[in-house]
Amino acid sequence: MAVKYTEEQLNSVDKSFLIQLLLQQQEQLEAITKELHASNEKMQLLMEQVILGKQNRFGRSSEKMEDTSQICFQEVDGTIVFFNEAEAVYDLNEKEPDELELKSPKQPKRKGKKESDLSGLTVRRIDHYLSEEELEIEFGVNGWKQLPDAISKKYHFVPARVEVEEHHIGVYASKTDEHMVKADHPKALLHGSLVSPSLGAAIINGKYVNAVPLYRLEQEFQRYGLQITRQNMANWCIRLAEEYLSILYDHLHEELYFYHVIQADETPVLVNHDGRKAGSKSWMWVYRSGHLYQDRQIVLYEYQQTRNASHPREFLKGYDGICVTDGYQVYHTLEKELEELTIAGCWVHCRRRFDEALKLIPKPSQKESNAFLLMKQIQAIYREEGKLNDLSSDERLKQRQAVIKPLVDAFFAYLKTINVSKKDKFGDAVRYARNQEKYLRVFLTDGDVPIDNNASERAIRGFCIGKKNWQMIDTIHGAKSSAIIYSIVETAKANNLKPFDYVQHLLEEIPKHMNDKDCSFLEDLLPWSEKLPAGIRKA
Repeated sequence: MAVKYTEEQLNSVDKSFLIQLLLQQQEQLEAITKELHASNEKMQLLMEQVILGKQNRFGRSSEKMEDTSQICFQEVDGTIVFFNEAEAVYDLNEKEPDELELKSPKQPKRKGKKESDLSGLTVRRIDHYLSEEELEIEFGVNGWKQLPDAISKKYHFVPARVEVEEHHIGVYASKTDEHMVKADHPKALLHGSLVSPSLGAAIINGKYVNAVPLYRLEQEFQRYGLQITRQNMANWCIRLAEEYLSILYDHLHEELYFYHVIQADETPVLVNHDGRKAGSKSWMWVYRSGHLYQDRQIVLYEYQQTRNASHPREFLKGYDGICVTDGYQVYHTLEKELEELTIAGCWVHCRRRFDEALKLIPKPSQKESNAFLLMKQIQAIYREEGKLNDLSSDERLKQRQAVIKPLVDAFFAYLKTINVSKKDKFGDAVRYARNQEKYLRVFLTDGDVPIDNNASERAIRGFCIGKKNWQMIDTIHGAKSSAIIYSIVETAKANNLKPFDYVQHLLEEIPKHMNDKDCSFLEDLLPWSEKLPAGIRKA
């Protein structure tokens, strides 16, 4: 309890006591101030979490800036940290735009769209003609002539149906000895099982492409009079993945090493029976070819129980090239261990932190904030990068060096003039960007390196959508098989294939080669192979 002194008592004490009392009060005041400051910081962090939580739950997910005006230059301590965008990105060889183009007219309706949409579909012709008698009643004898038909096209939907394939296989025996022979016939997928390539592909397409849980597929099959349980389907998926699709998966893993730019990401998943306590997180890793390789895409999933460096170290063993990732430290550790590996950073992850910081500032004050200025600079970088999509790798690199590098230099120069001490969102964004500078600059050195890791996030999105529906994977076997199947269907989608048709083709062809001594037949099954049936590729 604090002691209170009267004026008379203070007048009667000596000077040394007063000095000691004052020093003691100063210490107490400093302690209280520190506690108050710490409490204010905690309160601010809690308020930021509440605001961002509401934004994530109720707000729009887009990170686009409403203000699209150009940035201007600013000078700090003799250093230009923001460029006038018109001067920084000019091109003397570019033609002057026509005045009418500046008005952004409404896009004209594209001709031939309906015909394009219908191309590749089977056409069932249905005739509607008048009889001779009807024509004579209408026009009289020989009083009419035939004009070109009026043609009306409609989609006709054929509901799914299931039939039983009953294969009668001729068996022949010699009359003189025990020699027997069977007629040629398709090899069964799983011995003693009713699953066929088409049914297996339908189940895989339902769960892994359309994110329909197995219990719903079970209910759907029951409506067709089929007693196929979710246990049947789960067992089929695991065995089809392990025995057949894994062969192509391993081959695609080898093919991935020929790309000098790849991308990586990971997402958590719950596995029910993995030998650990309930609720333990597992991880689904995804590796894909750099998205700037438009014609031959590879997307590979890998299931692991943890998120440590040993998994990408093993998966990327011997890889010589550039890997685009987010700021996860594991990849940076890996880069130090493997001389042939270079890690490139993701500008979207950098931008996202400043976007979160900007959302915490009241709207009237946003344009005056450092977060807004830095967001505008990143916006300018992306605007110029977006103009390079159709260029070759060499041309893209030249433009990046000439146009985008000055903007990146300006961004980091301004970043270094900002002092942050508080543990808030903006301070976190600034520290993240400073720490990631080395990795965020890598895309400026190679025209094949994408500016961000969005392609990996898109590749893993299908798994994340499915995860919301089925919540968890039951066993480790199921998780590893899911990784294989997701790899096949996501690779198919990335190469403009129809997943159902592609998986059905694989389940028809791979069993034919199970006794082959080499895997050369897989070249004909790759998503970009010209030997794939025409109907597998989307129009």
